Amino acid sequence: MHDEPGEAPLYGEQTRRAIENFAIGGRPMPPSFIHALGLIKACAARVNGALGALPSATAAAIAEAAERVAAGELDGQFPVDVFQTGSGTSTNMNANEVIATLAGRALGEPVHPNDQVNRGQSSNDVIPTAIHLGAALALVGLDAELDALAEAIERRAAETADIVKTGRTHLMDAVPLTLGQELGGWAAQLRACRARLVDAGARLRRIAQGGTAVGTGLNTDPRFAEAFADELSRRTGLHFVPAPDFRAAIASQDTAVELSGQLRVLAIALLKVANDLRWMASGPTAGLAEIELPALQAGSSIMPGKVNPVIPEAVAMACVQVVGLDAAIALAAQDSRFQLCTMLPLIGADLLEQIALLSGACTALREKAIMGFRVNRAGLARGLARNAMLATALAPVIGYDRAAAIARRVLAEDRTVLEVAREETALGDDELRRLLRKGSEPF
Repeated sequence: MHDEPGEAPLYGEQTRRAIENFAIGGRPMPPSFIHALGLIKACAARVNGALGALPSATAAAIAEAAERVAAGELDGQFPVDVFQTGSGTSTNMNANEVIATLAGRALGEPVHPNDQVNRGQSSNDVIPTAIHLGAALALVGLDAELDALAEAIERRAAETADIVKTGRTHLMDAVPLTLGQELGGWAAQLRACRARLVDAGARLRRIAQGGTAVGTGLNTDPRFAEAFADELSRRTGLHFVPAPDFRAAIASQDTAVELSGQLRVLAIALLKVANDLRWMASGPTAGLAEIELPALQAGSSIMPGKVNPVIPEAVAMACVQVVGLDAAIALAAQDSRFQLCTMLPLIGADLLEQIALLSGACTALREKAIMGFRVNRAGLARGLARNAMLATALAPVIGYDRAAAIARRVLAEDRTVLEVAREETALGDDELRRLLRKGSEPF
């Protein structure tokens, strides 16, 4: 990545060396990670100023410059590849150098990137903290999108609570349920995913900052960790606390692995919804055709009038990518030897990509599929009338074997269960209708 046209580099020699050494993926750290790093540097400067570790004017200049990084004003100044030194030292020094340059200009005197911007810090606690902070901030947006999607599904479930349809297991006809019940199951699944993410988020807000190189807090004020967590909490509106044990927080990435696993669960849940929508909308003449998804674009370059379930397909691809990223994060996190995990940049980048993909998937499903699909009531009713599995409702009265015989005749003769049951049982019409109605009524 090169600087924006007309934008002079603000970084120094450490960053230039990293650009030369790590020309591997052409993929810089995500902007949201850089913004989190800027917040960390701003909070650290304010705390160092308050504790007397930096002159107040220097601390203020560093904090102001770092806030510009946090605001996204300087994204073009962060070209270092994700595939770099495993501690993320190059990205940390990139931030230190950019902030030192800006702070020095404001002060009219040099600001040292290590001695002052990085005061009381190490890449080994800064980068793990940035992973947690970046993910925690991104989760706020995902939580809102996931909640909105669940609410939209619940609204559609309420609208379709009276529509009885054929249930399916193994992709084969099963006993009936209402469309509202089916959608309600999706919403409940997503609500459970959200609860898991909330639970993991509590551990995400335990941060490594203050542990410095190996978790012993060398070269930082003993008061720094608590003060930093308080300042970061004030600045973000989220409640951060120092990790219970800095050595564990720096040597491992268990919380990132946990969160990634819960994001994978959400991806699988969204895949279920997307695939159900695709099946339900299949056809429209030779498929299930239970619903009609919004027609968003032409589905074929050769078949005129064809419309495809493009949003569920796009969401499915995003979810598959999330599952793949989870595998990468797990493998990266196992590269923890003694006092440090040395694949931190990859973990940070992939975790943020997972969250961004899932946020976008939730939005797309809600706005362009769930809110706009139309129900084919007539088609659902036709399918239900010839659903042989309605014979299940007769089994408690006539027995499993006789009910199975009725089901086989219904399928073979393409007739209704009521018609065949009249011939196969001694039950009167009123009793048969009562039993079959019970089998197809919503719970």
